[in-house]
Amino acid sequence: MADWLEPGTKAPAFTLLSDSGEKVKLSQFKGKTVVLYFYPKDDTPGCTKEACAFRDAQSEMTKLGAVVLGVSPDTVESHVKFRDKYALNFPLLAVPDHAVADLYGAWREKNMYGKKSMGVQRSTYIIDAQGKIAKVWKKVSVDGHDAAVLEALKQ
Repeated sequence: MADWLEPGTKAPAFTLLSDSGEKVKLSQFKGKTVVLYFYPKDDTPGCTKEACAFRDAQSEMTKLGAVVLGVSPDTVESHVKFRDKYALNFPLLAVPDHAVADLYGAWREKNMYGKKSMGVQRSTYIIDAQGKIAKVWKKVSVDGHDAAVLEALKQ
């Protein structure tokens, strides 16, 4: 379990399969701002609310020069169903071995009703055009998170 990455740190490189079946590399977004958000599971209440909020804010984020990437341990097939069900307009990246979530510190011990398990902690990174972490939200509360990300992108 890695520590959270802090602002000013170089964002770890990755290549992951997307919901379109294509390989997506962080390096292909060099020169753009990337909103990289980690979420626990496709088509669950909190994750759906968060994804739909990012979907609805997508055009404004694009105007600010940002690209949104969602990452969860779900399979590409699961991502396709989730994307299609909610008309999501940004790539969903599959990290079934949770290695990239671990690199970013988002793979953590969770405690639910006294039962401990490992899983993705809902979190968001803004990666600047030079590939450095500009901002991090370590424990995201879904309500209003899209607005907080938009505000950070405007600064």
